[in-house]
Amino acid sequence: MQHVTVFGGSGFIGRHLVEHLARAGVSVRVAARHPLTTAEPPRLAQIQHVAADILDDAAVQAAIQGADTVINLVGILSQARRQTFTALHEEGAHRVAASARRLGVRQLVHMSALGASRTAPALADRSKAAGEAAVRAAFPEVTIIRPSLIFGSDDHFFNGFAARARRLPALPLIGGGRTRFQPVYVEDVVAGVGAILANPASRGQTYEFGGPRVYTFKELLEFV
Repeated sequence: MQHVTVFGGSGFIGRHLVEHLARAGVSVRVAARHPLTTAEPPRLAQIQHVAADILDDAAVQAAIQGADTVINLVGILSQARRQTFTALHEEGAHRVAASARRLGVRQLVHMSALGASRTAPALADRSKAAGEAAVRAAFPEVTIIRPSLIFGSDDHFFNGFAARARRLPALPLIGGGRTRFQPVYVEDVVAGVGAILANPASRGQTYEFGGPRVYTFKELLEFV
């Protein structure tokens, strides 16, 4: 049985990915700052939840120990206290990659963002680009995924704006509503990750994940 550690596995994308992997017969260790304490149903018994903050060297190494594959999904859109872009997207990502290399992990998958660039207008995207470089330096064969906006029944973007629409007379058109997105369905994303794990040729590659159509921010809010 393949053993996979998923950092950030309790988040929106992580929950879908962990279930996808478990249904495929993979033994999954979900590493998160606040792990679930309830037992998984028998059909998903090969899922294990452990406490692991990627800011903690010992916790990261313990979460990776014995894994064949490591997937890092950790990412934030806003900063708070110790949870900064630099700490998580750069230093934390490097810590995961370096520990994976040191412990003999065969495959590392790192989730970045479609807008990741050293010259991106958003600090979060600049830190994602710096994180990619840090991860490659520690684990050159890493597979990097850059997804666009990911949606699903339990996402944050559409559900968040829908909740605002219920209580506000209008929704703010940030940036004039001209920002472009290529939304991709979460189940397509996790299927793509599964295909990457099954294909040795994916190692060292970078994949951009997007859906079939480009929308402006204004169009997405009109849809909501």
